[in-house]
Amino acid sequence: MKTYTHILISFLALITLNSCKNDQITPNRGKVKFETISVSSKIAGRIDKIYVKEGQKVKKGDTLALVNIPEVSAKLMQAEGAITAAQGQLNLAFNGATTEQLNQIEGQLNSGKAQMEFAQESYNRLQNMYQDSLVSQQQFDEVKMKLQMAKAQVDALEAKRDEIRKGARSEQIEQAQGQLDRALGAKKEVMSASDEQYVIAPADMSVETISLEEGELLTPGYALFNGYKTDGMYFRFTIPESRIYDYKVGKELTLVNPYTKDETRAKIVAIKQLAQYADITSTSPLYELSESIYELKVVPTSDTGDQQFYVNATILIKQ
Repeated sequence: MKTYTHILISFLALITLNSCKNDQITPNRGKVKFETISVSSKIAGRIDKIYVKEGQKVKKGDTLALVNIPEVSAKLMQAEGAITAAQGQLNLAFNGATTEQLNQIEGQLNSGKAQMEFAQESYNRLQNMYQDSLVSQQQFDEVKMKLQMAKAQVDALEAKRDEIRKGARSEQIEQAQGQLDRALGAKKEVMSASDEQYVIAPADMSVETISLEEGELLTPGYALFNGYKTDGMYFRFTIPESRIYDYKVGKELTLVNPYTKDETRAKIVAIKQLAQYADITSTSPLYELSESIYELKVVPTSDTGDQQFYVNATILIKQ
């Protein structure tokens, strides 16, 4: 009876040892990681429409949401009006006065010359009468003053006519051009704000979380969408100081999914020391607490399109 008991105990112990051997924790255990990405807005507004759902995969350039910014339409109308006015001023500066303006100034000049001729005749008559002492000194001075005023008016009108014919000065053209440039810049700024109404995916990504719902207020810089780059997968392993010399940047590795047994070719692209002991990927420390810990960043080099990877899923280095 004791013999059978010993055999049974030995058999159970052997099964237990084999089970422990199969389930033992390997020091080559790592995690699947994806480059994270956050999408926010530059301008505050109320969310009008969200076009994606959590877990959905989107392409770069896809519209994720529409933000309602009421001020954009009003500012765009103001900018368009400023451009029209500035362009008109610039055209006037380049082209000079219109035909109607020239005709108007010519009419004023003709009227001024007629008044000057009449004043000249009056002055000639009174000058003779003044010499014969038929008019007083005051009357003669009044006529003389009227003649001088008429001549001054004609000179001013002729100068104005000449200036109009020559066109605007370079300073006036530069001023008009500056006003137009300023108006165009204002419109460009408004159009940039208009583009911000659409929240666009900056890269191919998987949408993991959506922070707000339709109708809620989105503030500038607030992450509306968080997710992972679909082409940003990598693998992260923590290696103790005693084993880090087995690895180097550029080394080729074969990784194994412990559950599906799928293999993936990969290579080490970076090795860095971890500042904290707790930041490890293994479920149990297989090294001394006094050892420094290093991180291996490994990227796939083979096609992984037919494999399924999940964030923080376990991955092993094949020995």
